[in-house]
Amino acid sequence: MTDQPDQDLIEDARRLFAGPIAFLKSAPDLKFLPDMAVNEVAFAGRSNVGKSSLLNALTNRNGLARTSNTPGRTQELNFFDVGDPLRFRLVDMPGYGYAKAPRDMVKKWRFLVNDYLRGRAALKRTLVLVDSRHGIKDVDNDMLDMLDAAAVSYRIVLTKTDKIKASELAAVAQATADAIRKRPAAHPDIIATSSEKGMGLPELRAAVLESVTQG
Repeated sequence: MTDQPDQDLIEDARRLFAGPIAFLKSAPDLKFLPDMAVNEVAFAGRSNVGKSSLLNALTNRNGLARTSNTPGRTQELNFFDVGDPLRFRLVDMPGYGYAKAPRDMVKKWRFLVNDYLRGRAALKRTLVLVDSRHGIKDVDNDMLDMLDAAAVSYRIVLTKTDKIKASELAAVAQATADAIRKRPAAHPDIIATSSEKGMGLPELRAAVLESVTQG
Protein backbone atom coordinates (compact mmCIF):
# COMPACT_ATOMS: atom_id res chain seq x y z
CA MET A 1 0.00 0.00 0.00
CA THR A 2 2.85 2.35 0.86
CA ASP A 3 6.59 2.16 1.24
CA GLN A 4 7.44 2.44 4.91
CA PRO A 5 9.33 5.65 5.73
CA ASP A 6 12.52 5.17 7.72
CA GLN A 7 12.30 5.27 11.48
CA ASP A 8 14.40 8.41 11.80
CA LEU A 9 11.94 10.31 9.61
CA ILE A 10 8.99 8.94 11.60
CA GLU A 11 10.62 10.01 14.87
CA ASP A 12 11.50 13.48 13.55
CA ALA A 13 7.91 13.92 12.37
CA ARG A 14 6.52 12.67 15.70
CA ARG A 15 8.57 15.22 17.64
CA LEU A 16 7.66 18.03 15.28
CA PHE A 17 3.92 17.33 15.45
CA ALA A 18 4.14 17.05 19.24
CA GLY A 19 5.51 20.59 19.37
CA PRO A 20 3.93 23.98 18.72
CA ILE A 21 1.13 24.06 16.12
CA ALA A 22 -1.15 27.06 15.90
CA PHE A 23 -3.97 28.40 13.76
CA LEU A 24 -2.67 31.31 11.68
CA LYS A 25 -5.60 32.63 9.64
CA SER A 26 -8.53 31.89 7.33
CA ALA A 27 -8.46 33.11 3.75
CA PRO A 28 -11.85 33.43 2.03
CA ASP A 29 -10.12 35.05 -0.95
CA LEU A 30 -6.64 35.05 -2.47
CA LYS A 31 -5.90 38.55 -1.20
CA PHE A 32 -6.00 37.17 2.35
CA LEU A 33 -3.36 34.47 1.79
CA PRO A 34 -0.34 34.68 4.12
CA ASP A 35 3.13 35.41 2.80
CA MET A 36 4.91 32.37 1.38
CA ALA A 37 7.46 32.29 4.18
CA VAL A 38 7.67 28.49 4.33
CA ASN A 39 6.50 25.44 2.38
CA GLU A 40 2.90 24.26 2.64
CA VAL A 41 1.02 20.95 2.56
CA ALA A 42 -2.69 21.12 1.82
CA PHE A 43 -5.44 18.71 2.84
CA ALA A 44 -8.34 18.26 0.42
CA GLY A 45 -11.35 15.99 0.58
CA ARG A 46 -15.02 15.51 0.01
CA SER A 47 -17.37 16.85 2.65
CA ASN A 48 -17.80 14.25 5.42
CA VAL A 49 -14.57 12.44 4.50
CA GLY A 50 -13.26 13.06 8.02
CA LYS A 51 -10.71 15.76 7.15
CA SER A 52 -11.05 17.80 10.34
CA SER A 53 -10.90 14.68 12.50
CA LEU A 54 -7.76 13.50 10.71
CA LEU A 55 -6.07 16.89 11.08
CA ASN A 56 -6.88 16.92 14.78
CA ALA A 57 -5.57 13.37 15.23
CA LEU A 58 -2.47 14.12 13.16
CA THR A 59 -1.59 17.11 15.34
CA ASN A 60 -2.70 15.51 18.64
CA ARG A 61 -5.10 18.40 19.21
CA ASN A 62 -8.84 17.97 19.60
CA GLY A 63 -9.90 21.40 18.45
CA LEU A 64 -7.30 22.53 15.93
CA ALA A 65 -9.50 21.97 12.89
CA ARG A 66 -13.16 22.72 13.39
CA THR A 67 -15.50 19.81 12.77
CA SER A 68 -18.97 20.73 11.55
CA ASN A 69 -22.28 18.92 11.57
CA THR A 70 -23.14 20.78 8.38
CA PRO A 71 -21.11 19.41 5.43
CA GLY A 72 -19.76 22.00 3.06
CA ARG A 73 -19.94 24.83 5.58
CA THR A 74 -16.23 25.72 5.56
CA GLN A 75 -15.51 27.74 2.42
CA GLU A 76 -12.13 29.17 3.35
CA LEU A 77 -8.50 28.11 3.24
CA ASN A 78 -7.37 27.64 6.85
CA PHE A 79 -3.63 27.96 7.58
CA PHE A 80 -1.79 26.40 10.52
CA ASP A 81 1.80 27.13 11.56
CA VAL A 82 3.90 24.09 12.50
CA GLY A 83 7.01 24.46 14.64
CA ASP A 84 8.68 27.24 16.61
CA PRO A 85 10.67 28.51 14.84
CA LEU A 86 8.22 28.03 11.98
CA ARG A 87 9.00 24.94 9.84
CA PHE A 88 6.04 24.69 7.46
CA ARG A 89 2.29 25.23 7.21
CA LEU A 90 -0.71 22.94 6.94
CA VAL A 91 -3.59 24.17 4.80
CA ASP A 92 -7.11 22.90 5.40
CA MET A 93 -8.96 23.31 2.10
CA PRO A 94 -12.76 23.64 1.99
CA GLY A 95 -14.57 20.36 1.49
CA TYR A 96 -16.09 19.62 -1.90
CA GLY A 97 -18.94 17.59 -3.34
CA TYR A 98 -21.71 18.45 -0.90
CA ALA A 99 -24.88 17.89 -2.90
CA LYS A 100 -26.96 20.55 -1.13
CA ALA A 101 -24.40 23.34 -1.43
CA PRO A 102 -25.79 26.38 -3.31
CA ARG A 103 -24.51 26.77 -6.84
CA ASP A 104 -22.84 30.12 -6.14
CA MET A 105 -20.98 28.56 -3.20
CA VAL A 106 -19.72 25.75 -5.44
CA LYS A 107 -18.58 28.31 -8.01
CA LYS A 108 -16.78 30.34 -5.34
CA TRP A 109 -15.09 27.16 -4.08
CA ARG A 110 -13.81 26.29 -7.55
CA PHE A 111 -12.37 29.75 -8.14
CA LEU A 112 -10.69 29.89 -4.72
CA VAL A 113 -9.21 26.39 -4.86
CA ASN A 114 -8.18 26.54 -8.50
CA ASP A 115 -6.47 29.93 -8.10
CA TYR A 116 -4.69 28.74 -4.95
CA LEU A 117 -3.46 25.55 -6.62
CA ARG A 118 -2.22 27.30 -9.73
CA GLY A 119 -0.53 30.25 -8.07
CA ARG A 120 1.01 28.94 -4.85
CA ALA A 121 4.71 28.24 -5.29
CA ALA A 122 5.00 27.31 -1.60
CA LEU A 123 2.53 24.41 -2.00
CA LYS A 124 4.66 21.26 -2.13
CA ARG A 125 1.97 18.59 -1.95
CA THR A 126 -1.76 18.14 -1.56
CA LEU A 127 -3.07 15.18 0.41
CA VAL A 128 -6.40 14.10 -1.06
CA LEU A 129 -8.53 12.28 1.49
CA VAL A 130 -10.77 9.49 0.21
CA ASP A 131 -13.28 7.58 2.33
CA SER A 132 -12.11 3.96 2.34
CA ARG A 133 -15.72 2.74 2.44
CA HIS A 134 -16.48 4.32 -0.93
CA GLY A 135 -13.21 4.71 -2.82
CA ILE A 136 -12.65 7.41 -5.43
CA LYS A 137 -15.92 9.02 -6.53
CA ASP A 138 -16.63 11.36 -9.44
CA VAL A 139 -16.19 14.47 -7.27
CA ASP A 140 -12.79 13.15 -6.18
CA ASN A 141 -11.81 12.70 -9.81
CA ASP A 142 -12.77 16.34 -10.43
CA MET A 143 -10.35 17.35 -7.69
CA LEU A 144 -7.60 15.12 -9.10
CA ASP A 145 -8.18 16.65 -12.53
CA MET A 146 -7.66 20.12 -11.04
CA LEU A 147 -4.44 19.01 -9.36
CA ASP A 148 -3.14 17.37 -12.53
CA ALA A 149 -3.94 20.49 -14.55
CA ALA A 150 -2.19 22.69 -11.98
CA ALA A 151 0.81 20.30 -11.88
CA VAL A 152 0.54 20.07 -8.08
CA SER A 153 1.94 16.86 -6.60
CA TYR A 154 -0.67 14.96 -4.59
CA ARG A 155 -1.04 11.76 -2.62
CA ILE A 156 -4.16 9.77 -1.77
CA VAL A 157 -4.94 9.19 1.91
CA LEU A 158 -7.67 6.67 2.73
CA THR A 159 -9.73 7.60 5.80
CA LYS A 160 -11.99 5.70 8.23
CA THR A 161 -10.20 2.41 7.60
CA ASP A 162 -11.38 1.10 10.98
CA LYS A 163 -14.91 0.98 9.51
CA ILE A 164 -14.17 -1.78 6.97
CA LYS A 165 -12.62 -5.26 6.95
CA ALA A 166 -8.96 -5.75 6.10
CA SER A 167 -9.86 -7.60 2.90
CA GLU A 168 -12.13 -4.74 1.80
CA LEU A 169 -9.41 -2.21 2.60
CA ALA A 170 -6.90 -4.13 0.49
CA ALA A 171 -9.33 -4.18 -2.43
CA VAL A 172 -10.08 -0.45 -2.15
CA ALA A 173 -6.39 0.38 -1.89
CA GLN A 174 -5.61 -1.66 -5.00
CA ALA A 175 -8.49 -0.11 -6.96
CA THR A 176 -7.34 3.34 -5.89
CA ALA A 177 -3.75 2.64 -6.93
CA ASP A 178 -4.97 1.39 -10.31
CA ALA A 179 -7.13 4.51 -10.77
CA ILE A 180 -4.27 6.97 -10.19
CA ARG A 181 -1.51 5.05 -11.97
CA LYS A 182 -1.69 7.12 -15.16
CA ARG A 183 -2.33 10.46 -13.50
CA PRO A 184 0.69 12.73 -14.02
CA ALA A 185 0.81 14.48 -10.64
CA ALA A 186 -0.14 11.53 -8.42
CA HIS A 187 2.25 9.98 -5.90
CA PRO A 188 2.02 6.21 -6.46
CA ASP A 189 1.90 5.23 -2.77
CA ILE A 190 -1.31 5.39 -0.76
CA ILE A 191 -1.57 5.90 3.00
CA ALA A 192 -4.38 4.19 4.93
CA THR A 193 -5.47 5.97 8.10
CA SER A 194 -7.94 5.89 10.95
CA SER A 195 -8.45 8.99 13.10
CA GLU A 196 -10.15 6.95 15.80
CA LYS A 197 -7.62 4.10 16.01
CA GLY A 198 -4.49 6.04 15.07
CA MET A 199 -3.69 3.76 12.14
CA GLY A 200 -1.31 5.29 9.60
CA LEU A 201 -0.79 8.55 11.50
CA PRO A 202 2.98 8.10 12.05
CA GLU A 203 3.40 7.38 8.33
CA LEU A 204 1.24 10.36 7.40
CA ARG A 205 3.23 12.71 9.64
CA ALA A 206 6.43 11.42 8.03
CA ALA A 207 4.96 11.90 4.55
CA VAL A 208 4.08 15.52 5.38
CA LEU A 209 7.57 16.23 6.70
CA GLU A 210 9.22 14.53 3.74
CA SER A 211 7.20 16.53 1.23
CA VAL A 212 8.21 19.91 2.68
CA THR A 213 11.89 19.06 3.15
CA GLN A 214 12.76 17.35 -0.11
CA GLY A 215 14.65 19.38 -2.72
